Amino acid sequence: MFYVYNEQMTYKKKLFLIIGGIFVTAAVVIGIYTNTRPRPKESIKENKKAIIVSDVISYLKDGDIMLRQGDGPLSPMFRDISLTDKRFSHLGIVRIRDENITVINSVGYIRNRKRGVEEVSLENYLHVAYEIGVFRAKYAEGPTISDKAIEYVGRPFDWDFNLNDESKIYCTELLYATLKYVAPEHNVSTMYVDAVGKEIIPLDSISNSEDFDEILYIAN
Repeated sequence: MFYVYNEQMTYKKKLFLIIGGIFVTAAVVIGIYTNTRPRPKESIKENKKAIIVSDVISYLKDGDIMLRQGDGPLSPMFRDISLTDKRFSHLGIVRIRDENITVINSVGYIRNRKRGVEEVSLENYLHVAYEIGVFRAKYAEGPTISDKAIEYVGRPFDWDFNLNDESKIYCTELLYATLKYVAPEHNVSTMYVDAVGKEIIPLDSISNSEDFDEILYIAN
């Protein structure tokens, strides 16, 4: 059985603005954000530097969960969905094969709604991150997590945020779907959000869960 704890929203108005803002502000985002916008690796935000591979590589194991705070225009919105731990805005699953380290994650772009679940290099995943946390599942073997996660590569981003439909996957849904098959004893809590009328998975359902060990945290 896959245990899910439902938490009613305690800050209804705030979350309404957060989730609704993802769509309401789309027109503004489209006007200011394109795929060609420069992203210097050494200066993501003023006074902040990108986290580099050498900062994290020695800590990683296959199947680790890597949370990050990035520099995208929607990153603060996704971060603030979490009610307690607001360090992160995105999630990826580490995969290590033959000393090659990649990260499986689902990315959505408002401008063209393309991308989705993809496997990228560790460097690629980190180059927009100025804050990261590495978490390790307690009740599952790492390779089984990454082997299941890789099966979702190529599926589009789930703009409907529907946990009952695995034909499309959003970022935290990737871990939810993976653990449902390989480690159903893991607790990944959901939160009902009136603004979208669905259960969603905030990032602090991983970072605050006793089922995951926090291995590393870096903030630049």
